[in-house]
Amino acid sequence: MSLVAAACASGSDGDQATEPAVSSSANGSESTTPDLDLSIHDVPLEEVYFDTFDGGSVRLSDSTSELRAGLLDAIPPIDRPVYGDATEGDWLEPTDLVLGYVAGGQAYGYPFKILNFHEIVNDELDGIPVLISYCPLCRSAIVYDRRVDGETLSFGNSSALYESDLVMVDRNTGSYWWQVAGSAIVGTLTGAALDPLPSVVATWADWKAQHPDTLILTRDTGFSRPYERDSFGSYADYLDSGQFVFPVSKASQDERLQPAALVVGVVLDGVVRAYPVDGLVDPINDDVAGSPIVVFPTDGGAAVFQATVNDQTSVFEVRDGDLIDTATGSVWTTGGMAVSGTQEGSVLVPVPSRTTFWFAFVAAFPEVELYQG
Repeated sequence: MSLVAAACASGSDGDQATEPAVSSSANGSESTTPDLDLSIHDVPLEEVYFDTFDGGSVRLSDSTSELRAGLLDAIPPIDRPVYGDATEGDWLEPTDLVLGYVAGGQAYGYPFKILNFHEIVNDELDGIPVLISYCPLCRSAIVYDRRVDGETLSFGNSSALYESDLVMVDRNTGSYWWQVAGSAIVGTLTGAALDPLPSVVATWADWKAQHPDTLILTRDTGFSRPYERDSFGSYADYLDSGQFVFPVSKASQDERLQPAALVVGVVLDGVVRAYPVDGLVDPINDDVAGSPIVVFPTDGGAAVFQATVNDQTSVFEVRDGDLIDTATGSVWTTGGMAVSGTQEGSVLVPVPSRTTFWFAFVAAFPEVELYQG
């Protein structure tokens, strides 16, 4: 657990919650979070572990309300994100990864080097309350709609993990949420689910090239953190050697892929499919539950779109170095925009997806079909 503490510990600059059940942060947010109702859950309480940030852990089944309140937002979320233009990302290396999201035609980039220290961003973009979520232990970068049954939830960090994955807490009810699954697993909202939104993981250079007018989450977070540092650079090798920071179930140890193999997961009409990203060069044309989709490789991840142009299903391939649809020969970017040909100016509809290590995705969706090509 020293790896986690080194990257994510709350520090000593006074931004950790000091009163039971109160989340208070230096960036101006404060909310009273109800205590967790342990009587309602759909996972074993003893399999949820709190990181105590001192090299130890405590099972949820052994926790007290005082411990839970004391660890609330020890890894502080960002509730008032500040964005800047692409020049605000000049401190990043071109190969540094970002979680990309587009709202109302405006692109936003969230550097992993910032998310390593915060894991959660609550925001509203283009009228949609969004949850930017990231777990360094799963490399799981997912954007969710924060609305559930007509209520907009605000999320904090419980400091707990399930299947070695971030457990979030909604400040409305105090329920605990499994990040990769996007579902409430303990508390009054148990069984509820968040809707994923289209997002993509890419290098900063790739994202900026696809979206030159992108805004980027700045280091003006209200917290003092060494954002230039990446403590998880060699973490994939650690996982593939069979080691996990926190216990995982047998389901997460599915041997179809290495634990740290990066996948993009799609869930459509009850069908769950994962696409290996490592080494992906050519687009993947597929059909999920009757919906034609295409997976475009990015530098660092993949982007998923509906494979339809003007209501016609298209097949995409690389020809003479260009990404084209075979029906019209138009040239497309991996950002889903046609840049030449009869479809110039057309934009593909993005498909909600989750980018994560294999072990985390298969734990959340054990029924997953692995795309074999």
